[in-house]
Amino acid sequence: MAVRDGEHPGFPWRQLMGVGLGVLRLPPAQFWQMTPRELRAALEGAGCIKPAPDRPDRGTLVALMMRYPDGEGANHGG
Repeated sequence: MAVRDGEHPGFPWRQLMGVGLGVLRLPPAQFWQMTPRELRAALEGAGCIKPAPDRPDRGTLVALMMRYPDGEGANHGG
């Protein structure tokens, strides 16, 4: 696949620009100033994508690490 118009193969710039500028009706400057997290929140809020699943809190993560240890000598920063 040839790279054109500054696009990186595999990254959907054209689709993101279409949704950001067309569906969300963001001015170009505002679209390009958004962080990925802000863009994702805007897309979720507009119903364009499903919300990301919640991440486990620290207590749940520690409980899972204790229940399913990696093995001897594993360092989990705890």
